[in-house]
Amino acid sequence: MDYKLELRFQELVKELEKDFGGGLELDTILLLIGVQELGKGYKEFSKDEKVNLMHIAICTILEPYGIYKYLANDDDGWPHFEKVKNIPAISNKDQEHLLKEAVINYFEENEYVKPMTAGAEEEE
Repeated sequence: MDYKLELRFQELVKELEKDFGGGLELDTILLLIGVQELGKGYKEFSKDEKVNLMHIAICTILEPYGIYKYLANDDDGWPHFEKVKNIPAISNKDQEHLLKEAVINYFEENEYVKPMTAGAEEEE
């Protein structure tokens, strides 16, 4: 995995853990994004709802890549997306890389974290 990307992702995790507690992994962060995008605040979600929240997150973070397109919210307020194009067949490692990159971009675009400046990872 790209070393710089992994460093950026770990920095993001540290920031999120300040608000949400330790032990956050990619799946948990996707769930947080789904809850944010649903916009109904925190509540207890069923297992099926959690799967749907993760789907919302994946569609949301991959929308800038042209993979999904937001359509509308249904009567219950859940967002729906259309798949615009398929992701080329890539390895699990490359899928994880893509998702981490998209998660970082999501939090930067929503100004939760500042974009990492070029060369910052090389400072001592």
